[in-house]
Amino acid sequence: MTAETAPRPTPTQWLAGARPRTLPAACSPVIAGTGLAVYELSASWLVAVLALVVSVALQVGVNYANDYSDGIRGADAARVGPLRLVGSGLASPPLVKRAAFVSFGIAGLAGLALVIMTQQWWLLAVGAACVLAAWYYTGGKRPYGYAGLGEVSVFVFFGLVAVCGTAYVQVGRISLATLLTGVWVGALACAILVANNLRDIRGDAEVGKRTLATRLGDARTRTLYVILVALSGVLIIIVAFLTTWWALLGLIGLLLILRASRTMLSGAVGPALIGVLKATSLAELSCAIGFAAGLVFSALRLA
Repeated sequence: MTAETAPRPTPTQWLAGARPRTLPAACSPVIAGTGLAVYELSASWLVAVLALVVSVALQVGVNYANDYSDGIRGADAARVGPLRLVGSGLASPPLVKRAAFVSFGIAGLAGLALVIMTQQWWLLAVGAACVLAAWYYTGGKRPYGYAGLGEVSVFVFFGLVAVCGTAYVQVGRISLATLLTGVWVGALACAILVANNLRDIRGDAEVGKRTLATRLGDARTRTLYVILVALSGVLIIIVAFLTTWWALLGLIGLLLILRASRTMLSGAVGPALIGVLKATSLAELSCAIGFAAGLVFSALRLA
């Protein structure tokens, strides 16, 4: 197949391939971290925007990278979730791989701008680690996502690193409240991946993709989901105690996840879990917005 005859997705298909329902996991840590910076009276909106570009571009990049790597391995053949560009035959693997690296490049440029502005040159190593983690999640000869370590990576990079990094480049330090916020944001990000992998548990097992869900089994994966949600609620309360009780507005987002939790515990499978994935993603974003809004309101009252 030549470059001229290779399939090329439409803009709508490219958007679907970017898996926009996962983007709240990229936005939430930046929103929460910036809320903490506002509370510390050290927020920089330009820095916050650059951090958001880094996070979103990395998420899009890892989504396209997963599409490419899973597609060439045949791991998307039995999926019931969002559109896969390579697996569906809508795009050639090299084209999707190129899209992944363009996204990583955008993240890198925004990250470089952050480093120059803050003069924190050691953050270049953090950025490199983020890109490597994004690619080797399903890429390379031994992808760690196929070894049940995907949730660990999501917790670290879309929880601890993203929240603490966003707050650090604005405040210049990482407080206990910031660290715990990284944990609860990471827990909800993990819950999104747990719901995603539970939905695909049968197909992943058939192709030898040993996600955490396939290792734990159906019942324990559902229990893990509920534990992650409960942990996030407890930690929001603790962070509110350390900062301001207005941060409890972050708990409002968890109301969106109550029905999703019941669906998980009811034994729903396959397509029925797509709604759980969407609800969990929106819940994380709502928690972050409510949490940040409470911190901002408290800061304005004290100003």
